[in-house]
Order: sequence, then structure tokens, then C-alpha cells
Amino acid sequence: RCHGRGSPGGGSGAMGGAGSLLPREALGEYQELTFLGKQEILLAYKRFSELLPKEERENACSARVPKNQILTLPELRANPFQHRICRVFSTSQDGDDSMSFEDFLDMLSVFSDSATSDVKSHYAFRIFDFNDDGTLDRKDLEKLVDCLTGQGEESRLSNAEMEQLIQNILEESDIDKDGTINLSEFQHVVSRSPDFARYCVLQS
Repeated sequence: RCHGRGSPGGGSGAMGGAGSLLPREALGEYQELTFLGKQEILLAYKRFSELLPKEERENACSARVPKNQILTLPELRANPFQHRICRVFSTSQDGDDSMSFEDFLDMLSVFSDSATSDVKSHYAFRIFDFNDDGTLDRKDLEKLVDCLTGQGEESRLSNAEMEQLIQNILEESDIDKDGTINLSEFQHVVSRSPDFARYCVLQS
């Protein structure tokens, strides 16, 4: 998708030097595939390019930004789920959670206010599924609560409080009573309190 190098069809250098332009045909495709508008995509491309070393910026379309650079973004810096967000949106085969421009665009698209609640809740579920097994079990819920309450001694819940909270979450969400929350159960809960997924994770 992010193909071609340099300036598309001699376009004006809207994004700075000719090398930092996004090919026009790619721009149209990204608008169709994401919840982002033209200007938002161009801005995303500029931001992505700026995370790369200078010598790689010409070919930002084929470059990958390492995870430690992605974590410097204001949207992620204070997000308690920053590492999970990188894991879920990265298509890296090496497991290093680096991002291509298309990964980066997917992430910004889900973060955007235009993304549907279904899409947001789908990604929130994947982010909360710490062991990537397709369900939220007690271990996932413990990690989720830890992330939300902070790791400091003063904010950490006691074992009894944690157990009570997880019990409450399961009673509220586990419709088939199998001890875990699947995607449709999670989306059912989110549909009744749409701020839940937004508050927890996808607040840019």
C-alpha cells in the first residue's frame, strides 16, 4: 500500500522535502481503510517519519520504528497499557513490537474519535488479553486492574480487594459463567457502558 518513492506525480511539497511525501494513490487507500481523513493521514506520516533516523526518512514507507521510539509519543507516554498497545498493533515478525507506517496508522485510526465503538472495544479486548489466548481470564483481569490502579504500594489493592473486584467483573460480564470473558461478552458490557473501553485504554 505504501508504495512508490519520492513525490507522487510532481505534487507540491506539502509534506516538506519531496522524499517525505506519501504517494497519492496510497493516501486514497489509507482513507478508505482507516477512520482518518486526508490531513490526519499526512500528519501521521510526518510524525512517523520524525521518529526515524534522518537517513531513513526518505523511505519511511518501508521503514520500521522501534518500540522505544513509539513509546515516546504523547498518546502512549502515560498510558498504562503502552506495552500491550505496541504488541497488539505491531506486525513485526521478530516479536520486537516495532511498527511499520501501516501499523502506526492502524493504531491512530483506532484511537481516533471517528472509530466505531465496536472497533474500539475489539482492540481494547485484544489489549487486555495479556496472554493472547482469546479470552480474559482471572490472570488477565488481575493485570488489567494492576495497570489501572498503578503499581505503587499506596494504590495497590489487597488480595481480598482484588479477589472481590474480579468476582464483581465476572458476575457483571461472564454471561455463560465459564469463568472467563470472551469478546462478545466484553462487547456486551462495553455497549452498556461505552466509556469503559475508552476510559481504560483508547483515550488518546
